[in-house]
Amino acid sequence: MAEAKTPKKGADKAPKSKGSESVAAAGAVSAIPEGYVARMRQHYDEVVRPKLIEEFGYKNPLEVPAIEKIVLNMGVGEAVNDTKKVTVAAADLALIAGQKPVITRARNAISTFKVRENMPIGAKVTLRKTRMYEFLDRLVTVALPRVRDFRGLNPKSFDGRGNFAMGIKEHLVFPEIDYDKVDTVLGMDVIVCTTAKTDDEARALLRAFNFPFRQ
Repeated sequence: MAEAKTPKKGADKAPKSKGSESVAAAGAVSAIPEGYVARMRQHYDEVVRPKLIEEFGYKNPLEVPAIEKIVLNMGVGEAVNDTKKVTVAAADLALIAGQKPVITRARNAISTFKVRENMPIGAKVTLRKTRMYEFLDRLVTVALPRVRDFRGLNPKSFDGRGNFAMGIKEHLVFPEIDYDKVDTVLGMDVIVCTTAKTDDEARALLRAFNFPFRQ
């Protein structure tokens, strides 16, 4: 007589999609309404694109540079003594980005800094399309004006291939973060990746998006 096979644990559960996992990020991720167009996306189509065509004389509309993605990276130095700090940082980053971040881990062990291999040391998230434009809007109109002693962005912080990087010392400048609930003030890096072929084109693109570069 053949024995009945015992079903595997969890076999009756439907597999979760990556989209459903990201939406469940501690309530920080909000669904985007169908047909919604971000204000900055509309600004690009109506203002930025024609301005760049006039300035650089592009003949093909596909030549006009655009912002491809924005990468947010938050390192947590205190994670060496308390790995729970990374979880808190990831939750704050999810609030700022509106998207579930990925925990970054150390590739190699560094005994001098008490860092072990595969140890969680930070969080990062990559924004594209609508969420990217929404973050860009909050960054330029709300967050940067709240930075203490702000004197403008460095116009030379490009990598030679049209990508711009900047650092923010306090993540409290973002309105999504409740000052009273923050135990540790964290810094973060913002990398804006564009399709521009030169730094001059990328600089003109970001200036058209009202990035406050120093003169």
